[in-house]
Amino acid sequence: MIKLTIDGKAVEIEKGATILAAAEKAGITIPTLCFLKKVSPTGACRVCVVDIEGVEKPMAACHTQAVDGMVVTTQSERLHAIRKQIVELLLVNHPLDCPVCDAGGECQLQDITYAFNVIRQSFEAEDVNPDTIDRWPLIQQVPNRCVMCEKCVKVCHEVIGSSALFVNDKGDRAFIDKKLELCEFCGNCVQVCPTGTMISKTFKFKARPWELRRTASVCTLCSAQCEIDLHSKRGEVCRVTSEDGVTVNDGNLCIGGFFGYGFINSERRLMAPRARSGNEFRTLDWDEAVALMVDKARAAGGAASAGLGSARLTNEENYLFQKLFRVGLSSNNIDSEARFGYLRGVEILRRQLGLGGASNRIDRIGRSQAVLVFGADVTTEAPAIDWQIELACRKRDGKLVLANMRQVKLSRHANVQLAYRPGSEVELAQALIRLIVERGLADRDYLNQYLQAPEELESLVAAIDLEQAISATGVSRELLEEAAEYLGSAESVAIVFGADVLKGLNAEAATGALADLALVSGALRGDIGGLFPVDEKGNIQGVIDMGVAPELLPGQKDYAAARSEFEKAWKTSLPEGGRDAAGILAGIESGEIRFLYLAGVNPLVAFPEAGRWRRALEKVDFLAVQDILASELTEMADLVLPAASFAEKSGSVTSIDGRVGYLQPAIGAPGEARPDGWIFAALLGALTGQAAPSESVLQQEIRQLCGIHEDVCFAGNGRKSCLKLPWRPENRSLKLARGAGAAPGEGPLLLVGKHLAHFGTTTTAAAGPCQVVAEGFVEVNPDDLKTFGLSEGGAVTLTTALGAVKSRVRVNAGLPQGLLFAPYHFADTPVMQLVPAGSNCVPVQVSRG
Repeated sequence: MIKLTIDGKAVEIEKGATILAAAEKAGITIPTLCFLKKVSPTGACRVCVVDIEGVEKPMAACHTQAVDGMVVTTQSERLHAIRKQIVELLLVNHPLDCPVCDAGGECQLQDITYAFNVIRQSFEAEDVNPDTIDRWPLIQQVPNRCVMCEKCVKVCHEVIGSSALFVNDKGDRAFIDKKLELCEFCGNCVQVCPTGTMISKTFKFKARPWELRRTASVCTLCSAQCEIDLHSKRGEVCRVTSEDGVTVNDGNLCIGGFFGYGFINSERRLMAPRARSGNEFRTLDWDEAVALMVDKARAAGGAASAGLGSARLTNEENYLFQKLFRVGLSSNNIDSEARFGYLRGVEILRRQLGLGGASNRIDRIGRSQAVLVFGADVTTEAPAIDWQIELACRKRDGKLVLANMRQVKLSRHANVQLAYRPGSEVELAQALIRLIVERGLADRDYLNQYLQAPEELESLVAAIDLEQAISATGVSRELLEEAAEYLGSAESVAIVFGADVLKGLNAEAATGALADLALVSGALRGDIGGLFPVDEKGNIQGVIDMGVAPELLPGQKDYAAARSEFEKAWKTSLPEGGRDAAGILAGIESGEIRFLYLAGVNPLVAFPEAGRWRRALEKVDFLAVQDILASELTEMADLVLPAASFAEKSGSVTSIDGRVGYLQPAIGAPGEARPDGWIFAALLGALTGQAAPSESVLQQEIRQLCGIHEDVCFAGNGRKSCLKLPWRPENRSLKLARGAGAAPGEGPLLLVGKHLAHFGTTTTAAAGPCQVVAEGFVEVNPDDLKTFGLSEGGAVTLTTALGAVKSRVRVNAGLPQGLLFAPYHFADTPVMQLVPAGSNCVPVQVSRG
C-alpha cells in the first residue's frame, strides 16, 4: 500500500493504482471523457489532467500511477483553463447537431462542454472527416462526432475479444473503421461511446433519452442471463442497455441482449385466444378459452394428456406448469427441450458429483489460471462466458485449451486447440486424464480427500488406451501433452462444455468423462474455476430445477423417491409413471396421447426429428399452443393462447451458474395476451377449484418444497441476482471404466447448432438480428465445395433417412473437410428434420440444387 495526498486529503491505496483510482477512493471527482474502467486507459482526451507537486507539466490522472508521498491537486483556475481549452479543441470539427443526434441528453461531451462553459469556438481547422459510415449492419458511424477516445476499439479488443474496430488513419484524419468479418454485432461500441458517433440503427430516432421509462430486468435469451435495463415509451420497448460496474455482466451485452428485443414489438404478436372452427379460427375471450381447454383435457384423461414446457418461462411458471399437469390433470407426461441436451448432462453430473448444474459462478472463470472449453462455441451459446474466458486468458495470464470439431472465434486466442473427430469426446477427455495423472500433475491431496478409493486411481488410469485415443480423436500426442501440462500445472482450472457434448451422440458418457477430468485436474477445488455445462436457452436451469420432466419433481428431486412428500404438500395423489418427450411423441403416433399442450416451445423447428413431430402434431386430437408469436405451429393448433414476453411480466429466472434474477414488466402485454403463469393458474384453478396463489406465496412454496432456493431473496427490483445454495464436495468415485463412445457415422457429416445472431426461434422475428442473418444456410469447407460441385450462395440439398432439406451454401474455411454446419433457427430451412433424437451430428447425402 502507498499513501498520497489529493486536494489536501490523505489517501491510502494499493501500489500500481492510478491517481484517478486514488481520487475516486477519496470521494474526489476528476472529470473524464475517454476513461472506461473495464479497459486499459488511453489518456487521449486529457480532460482529467491534474497537477503533481514537483512536476512542471499537468498529467493525465487516468493513466499516471500514484506514488508514495505524492501531492496532487485536481482543482485550480489553471487546471480549469486547461480543461476548457481541451474541450474547445475537441469541438474544432465536431458538428453542433445535438437536436438530431441520438446521444443528445446523454452525451458525455455535451455534459463536459456545459460543465466548462464552452460557449464559443476559438479555433478553426480544415474539416477532414470522412462521410458517415452506413454500410455496417445495425450500427451507423458518424466520424465527425468522434473524439478519438478509443473506448469502442478497446472494449471490442480487450473485453469482447473481437478486435473488429481499429483506427484507420493518423493525426487529424484518423477515424474508427471496422473489419466486418470479425464483428460480433454486440453493440458494446454503441454503449461505451461518449458521443453520438456510434449509433444503433434499431433505436435511431425512436425516442429522446428523457422520454424513456427505464426498467431493471434480466435478459432471458441465453442462459448466462445478463442484467439489463429496458427502455420503453408508450408501451413499446425502444432499446436495451446495461450499466458498467453495476450489473453482473459489467455492462456488456451481445447481439441478442442489445439488438434482439425487436420480437417484443413484432407484427406477429398474438393478441387474443382463438379456437379452430373448421379451416378457420374464431376469437374467444379468456373464460371461453379456459373452459374449452379444461373440457378437452378432461375428455382425454390424464393418461392421454401431455405437455411440453419451455426455458422461455420463469421459474414460477414452470413450477405451475408441472403442477397443472400433476395435480390438475393427474398426468406426469411432461417434458421440455432440455431432454435433448442439458438434462442429459445434468443427470450425469448429479449422479457422479451431486451437481445439479454448474459448480461455481461464471465470474470464477475469469480468474482461472487455465480454461478448457470442450465441445462448445461459447461465443454463440453463452457470450458472457466468452467474456470471462477473454478476461482469464487474454487480459490475465491464463492458458486456454480449446477442444472442438471446428474453428470458432476462441480458436484465435487458444494456446492449444485439440481439433478432435466427431464422436471422440470420451476418448479425448480420458486421454487428458491419463496424461495429467501419468505426468504427476494430478492434485493428490485433493483426490485423497474426496475420492472414495484414491488408491485405485493409477490402475483405473492405466486402463485408458492412449494410442487408441490418439487414433480415435485424430489429435497428436504432442498436443495432448501440451494441453495436459496446462491443465495439470494450473492452480485453478475451469472446464466449460456445451452443445457438441450435451446434444451429441455420446452426451452421457462424454459428460461423465469430463466430470472425472474435473476431479483429476482440480477444477472442483477451491473458489476459483469450476465445471460449467452450457446451454443456450434462457431459463434452461429453471426448467430442470422446477421439475418439468417425468423423473423429476421441483428441486431436482427424484419423482419416485419424493412423490409422497409432494402428495402431502399438495394434498393429492400423484400419478405413477410418466412419459418423456420421446414417449409423448410415440404416444401421439400410437393414439395413446390425444391432448397436447405446448407452452412456449416449437418442435417443428427446435426438436430433433422435427418432421416426425410435424406428422404427429397433425394427428393429435387436440393441440393447444401457447406462445407470443404467430407461426406455422399456431396455424396447426386447435387452440391458440397468446402469452406475454419477458418484458411484460414478473418472476424469477435461474442462470446456468445458479444466479436467480428477477424480471419486471416494462410494458403491458398487447391486446388480450397474458403472462404464462396467469394462464396456468387460471387452468389449474378451473380444474381444482382453488384460487390462484400470489407470486410471493408461490415463491414461498417453491422455497419450502425445492430446497435449492432457500438462500434466494426475491426483492423484485431486477438487481437482486442471488446465488442458490452452492455445491459442496462429497466423497465421490471416478467412473473411468467406461467404453469408448460411438462415432456418429461415416461422412460427410452435418453438425447442427446455434448461430451468433439468433437465440432459439424468437429472434427470427427481431429486425436487428435479421439484418445480420435472415435465413438459414449450410456452411461448407472450401475443398468440400469443389468435391460436392457446389457454389457459394447456390442451392444445396441435404438428405438423411429422416428427410431432405434445401438451403443456401456459405463457405467456411474453419470447418474441417467432411463436416458441414447449419444453424437450426429458421423455419425456411428446418434442418432439425434431418437430426435423430440424441445427436446433433448426422451423416448426410449432399447434392446440388
